[in-house]
Amino acid sequence: MKAILPGAARLRLAIFITAAAMLGLLAALSITPAFSRPADVTSDAALLDGYRHTEVASVSDAMEKVTGQRMYLSHRMQPIFTSKFAGFALTVKLKKEENKDPHALDGMLAAIDQGAPNSVYVMVVEDGDDIAGMGGLMGTAMLARNFSGAVIDGGVRDTAYLKKIGFPVFALGNVPSTSVGHYRFDGANVPVTCDGVLVNPGDIVVADSDGVAIVPRAKASEVLTTAQDMDFKEHSMYAYIEKLKSIEEAVKKFGRL
Repeated sequence: MKAILPGAARLRLAIFITAAAMLGLLAALSITPAFSRPADVTSDAALLDGYRHTEVASVSDAMEKVTGQRMYLSHRMQPIFTSKFAGFALTVKLKKEENKDPHALDGMLAAIDQGAPNSVYVMVVEDGDDIAGMGGLMGTAMLARNFSGAVIDGGVRDTAYLKKIGFPVFALGNVPSTSVGHYRFDGANVPVTCDGVLVNPGDIVVADSDGVAIVPRAKASEVLTTAQDMDFKEHSMYAYIEKLKSIEEAVKKFGRL
C-alpha cells in the first residue's frame, strides 16, 4: 500500500524537488567549455603573472635550455628607468621614407588605439638609432590602454614625462628627433626583427634590470616552468653560499649557475 503524505508534506517535497532540479540546471549552465574565451583569458593571466614574478635572466636561460635559441636583446636595449614588466607583443614597423604625407604614420597610431591590455609595444624603426620611435603622447595612450610597456628598436624622447607617468620603455637611446616626415608606417602585428631577435605578434616579452627577452607563445608555458625552477634554485643558493662560504658547493648541490 502506498503511503499518502499530508498536503503540507507533499508541498514541501515538491518545493525540494523543484529546487534541486533548478540547482542542477544552474550547475550545468555554469560549466565553461575548454575552448571558450574565459578559459583562455584565465590562462593568459596566469601565464603573465608567472613571468612578472620571474627574473629575465632565468627566462633567457630557460629559453636556451628548452629551445636551443638565444632570444634576448643586446646590451644596447636600455630602460629609461628601472622597471620590470611582461606582456604580449604588439609589433609595429616603420620604414625610412622622406615624405610630406600627413597620414604616413596613421597606422602606427591605430595600432596603439586598437591594442589590448597587457600588450607590449614592440617597434622596429629602420636605421632608427637616432630617431625617436615614440614619446610622451604615445606613451600616455599606451598607459591609458593598460599596455605593459614598450620596446623600441630605435630611440625614445620625452623621457622625463614618461618617467613622471611611470610608463616603462626600453630603447636604444634618448634622442630629441622625430619620425614625422622621415618615415612611413610599414605594418602592425607582423613578424619583426627587433635588435636581431625575431618577434611574432602575441609572443611573450619580458623585461627587467637585466634586459629584454622574447618567448615564442607556443613555448611560453614550458619555458616559464623551467625558468621558475631555475629561479627557485638560484634564490635558494644565496643563503647556502653565505653559510658555507663556497660557491662550488652550492653549484654542486643545486646545479645552477
